Amino acid sequence: MDEQRFAQQAEEAERWLRLAERAEETFWGRLGCKVIQADGSKTSISLAIEPSHLNLLGIVHGGVLMSMMDNAMGLLVMLAESNERTVTANMNTHFLASSRGGTLICKAEFMHRTGRTITLQSSVTDEDGKLLAWGSGAYRMI
Repeated sequence: MDEQRFAQQAEEAERWLRLAERAEETFWGRLGCKVIQADGSKTSISLAIEPSHLNLLGIVHGGVLMSMMDNAMGLLVMLAESNERTVTANMNTHFLASSRGGTLICKAEFMHRTGRTITLQSSVTDEDGKLLAWGSGAYRMI
């Protein structure tokens, strides 16, 4: 039984490596997101804020927060539905506070599934746990 579990872990690690390599060439890599934790039920990602992530007011651009949430929710859908291709169908975001830098954390989890649509929720916090944004997204399997 240990051999089978070891083989599954090795296969999963290889899958992660291939996914990470592919992601570096995409918007994910350009943005700078890093995976903290991910499985088929929850994901957590981080982003070390750079000057390019700020708007002209010197705060993290809302599009960066939305992109983090879309990336975290999209990763979760990809892991949970590994045999399906999915796209973001809808996303709602509530901006609650601003940040000037540091490392931001985004967490995502499932809310609901019906047919070919999966609904998730996510939140972005700063290093101190202050809630910056909350959102939900509907992802459609194509």
